Amino acid sequence: MMTALLPLTLLGAVVGLDTVSFPQAMLSRPLVAATLGGAMIGDPMSGLIIGATLELIALETLPFGASRYPEWGSASVVGGALFAGATDTQPTAGAMILAMVAALATAWVGGWTMVRLRQLNAKWAARSRSGLDAGARGTVIGLQLKGMTADLIRGAALTALAVLVFAPLSNASLALWSADSRISRAFAVGIATSVAAGAAWKLFHASIWARWLFGAGLALGFAMVLR
Repeated sequence: MMTALLPLTLLGAVVGLDTVSFPQAMLSRPLVAATLGGAMIGDPMSGLIIGATLELIALETLPFGASRYPEWGSASVVGGALFAGATDTQPTAGAMILAMVAALATAWVGGWTMVRLRQLNAKWAARSRSGLDAGARGTVIGLQLKGMTADLIRGAALTALAVLVFAPLSNASLALWSADSRISRAFAVGIATSVAAGAAWKLFHASIWARWLFGAGLALGFAMVLR
């Protein structure tokens, strides 16, 4: 996995930037970011599997305004790469749980880094107050570029550090893991599903029509899978 550190770092930078800055094209959604992370290791399908699991947990996140929330983009790249690397070189038992833990920890730290970046952006804006008050085009563009560049660096540093920390820990843990792979995967998916169910309930419990539409969509999805 270390041979793919540079591509993973660049990918983490791009999807980290996509989270709130630019271009906000949904590249940072776990389903996309983890699949791309797995593809960097040569196993996009494993990335897709862990991405779908992380997506269930990410449904709980409502990124409104300046509130603090997990940064799923860079974290999902890490999770997808770890799961893809583990299934390629190690027994699969425990790989999903360890990749989820690594992704969740990275997402939590990523949320903290975004708050610090907002504070830094505020300081830069305060220093350019005179130009902003005057409506200077160069000042506005300069602040935007500075903020996006800082966010790009933030995503790159977060991804690189997470891979360097969690890849050896994951490999060491997998070498000692003894639980059946089916049990460990069922445990991971069960937790993710319970979080998603809670998130969905908060959104539609107050409207009976929302419940029926959700149930119809769920039934249609199952029908398409079973065909």
